[in-house]
Amino acid sequence: MTLVVPYPAGGPLDTSARIAAEGASAQLGKITVENKPGAGGGTGADLVAKAPKTANMVLMGAVATHAVNPWLYKSFPYDPIKDFKPLVLVARTPNVLVMNAEQAKRLDINTTTDLVKYLKSHPDQLQYGSGGNGSIGHIAAEMFKSLTNTRMAHHPFQGSSPALKALQAQQVALVFDNLASSLPLIQAGKLKALGVTSLGRDESLPNVPSINDEVQGFNVVTWFGLFAPASLPDADAQRYASAFSSAMQSPAGKEKFKKMGITPEELSLDGFARFVRSEHSKYGFLIKAAKIKIE
Repeated sequence: MTLVVPYPAGGPLDTSARIAAEGASAQLGKITVENKPGAGGGTGADLVAKAPKTANMVLMGAVATHAVNPWLYKSFPYDPIKDFKPLVLVARTPNVLVMNAEQAKRLDINTTTDLVKYLKSHPDQLQYGSGGNGSIGHIAAEMFKSLTNTRMAHHPFQGSSPALKALQAQQVALVFDNLASSLPLIQAGKLKALGVTSLGRDESLPNVPSINDEVQGFNVVTWFGLFAPASLPDADAQRYASAFSSAMQSPAGKEKFKKMGITPEELSLDGFARFVRSEHSKYGFLIKAAKIKIE
């Protein structure tokens, strides 16, 4: 079996894929992890979508490959719903709404509610940064603006790292960023965390509330999971899902994921498929409403 990761080596999806592959190999035989980055994950995902039946490939897909990117591009090479058979949801991780700590103090913004009040009384005066047009940070901010009926301009960067650097330099006022990358800056007191983007709090930031507590309906999480081509027989899908789930939920697997700050999920097959369809529909609505496009 080949497990395709549609992103460069070393990231959380790649590491998670290798943990899952190592653990499942006892039941499924040798599993080779191959990185096929490009087109925001589209290159590797398309490779698996169009794989011949004899190839025995699975994909470490994500919110980008199956829920976001298909709505961003005018022409897209694969159908994220029809071309795949979802196997196992691996993990869901929240983003976090952060401000430069000095600027937040100067503007007297300590909570999401404070931010909303400031934006309503100072429309278009704050600018938010993101890792680029169509990134989760971009979509989260547009969802936030829509739910709170507020206005602020968008400054896209080439990746989340430059966006965080701009935030530290006060070139932008706020960023919806990956929790893992922002956490050291939050702990160092350089960034002020106003809220996490999941429905509940995150154990990494137990004193930071969910944005949904103050802005009802707000829920944006990064997720990733294993997919097979749609042509895979149901019996094989069941076998694959069981093997990967067992690897993730084993004591050794859980310990490895814990070191990454990840708790492995238990959603598989039909439950995971329903989740993917729901996420695909949700982001389609958000992206159309915000008129986000990538040519």
